[in-house]
Amino acid sequence: MKKTKVVIVGAGTGGLSVLRNLRRKRNDLALTIIEPSETHYYQPLWTLIGAGVMPFSKSAKKMADYIPNDVNWIKDFVSIFDPKKNNLTTKNGTQVSYDYLVVAPGIQLDWNKVKGLKETLGKNGVCSNYSENHVEYIWKTMNSLKNGNAIFTFPNTPIKCAGAPQKVMYLAEETFRDNKVRDQIQVEFVSAGSSIFGIEKYRKALEIVIKKRNILETYKMNLVEIDGNAKIATFENIDTGEKIEKRFEMIHVSPPMSAPDFIKMSPLANVDGWVDVDKFSTQHNKYKNIFSLGDASGMPNSKTGAAIRKQGPVLVSNLLSEIDGKSLESKYDGYASCPLVTSRSTCILAEFDYSGKPAETFPFNQAKERRSMYILKKIFIPFMYWKAMMKGYF
Repeated sequence: MKKTKVVIVGAGTGGLSVLRNLRRKRNDLALTIIEPSETHYYQPLWTLIGAGVMPFSKSAKKMADYIPNDVNWIKDFVSIFDPKKNNLTTKNGTQVSYDYLVVAPGIQLDWNKVKGLKETLGKNGVCSNYSENHVEYIWKTMNSLKNGNAIFTFPNTPIKCAGAPQKVMYLAEETFRDNKVRDQIQVEFVSAGSSIFGIEKYRKALEIVIKKRNILETYKMNLVEIDGNAKIATFENIDTGEKIEKRFEMIHVSPPMSAPDFIKMSPLANVDGWVDVDKFSTQHNKYKNIFSLGDASGMPNSKTGAAIRKQGPVLVSNLLSEIDGKSLESKYDGYASCPLVTSRSTCILAEFDYSGKPAETFPFNQAKERRSMYILKKIFIPFMYWKAMMKGYF
């Protein structure tokens, strides 16, 4: 019997979890995954790695350990989509045809959109927990800082794990206190957004944390340039365009992000460059044999691994229904989760949906800093990620 060809683009959280789930559920599918990387990273741990809590090795596994031998693994980048012909072309020119396509390439980090950033990242006190090559430099920097300004930025674009820019700030501030230098360091959160968090319940809780920790807040200011040697960061006012300079001894940069360029330039993209899918079904709005999940999708949810955990079962169910000629019944409600680590022993677990209302798992107020939620973040969630989600159990 001829098998249905399903091609998955990307072996990050979304692509791998869907691949393993499909493989477990159906034996009538010919599965192909396109992914150039040899290593799979559990990136949520990078916040804790950057704070010296655990080694970088804990976040990395061999990709081959999670892609079954009977799956066709193409180690290349996608270059061109031709959805009218149901095929795509890889960077090295290989053409791949499909019956159904799952698009999950993740998000693109646009380091080049901040002038001077690429040249100084990983030195001169310029840090980022979004870079696997420089995440360990964060701990070296925060733990050795004795005085001056420590700035933590948030860009004017959607980003993955929108809580990460402030988590590292709380951990750095704690480090300064532990090292008895907090009185000599000004800690400032400089964001292109208008508040510390978008969901009111958690915003109010975080405002209490910020006030208690004497952290300065500056909003509607977007980082546009860094002079690493001079230790000057230039910000642009979102409303007026006015530019201001801030001196730093340490700066943690969350870079601008966007859909990957090969998605932006493809017929799959919406007007903003993301994969144009229905926000409830994960199915493409024009090409019904194409589905998408994760950070590259056009679903207007917060871009987190927890969101993918909820999107995955919906996508798999609806994809199989489409293959079988049935109606698509499963719906994604926009659920996302953000464990907001506020110290090396406390965490606020934010959970919410498309409506912006809390969608909490536990029978207590999750806006309160709790040790139990920190243990969940540090130990339990990574365990479930590697042992369940990456094996196709959502």
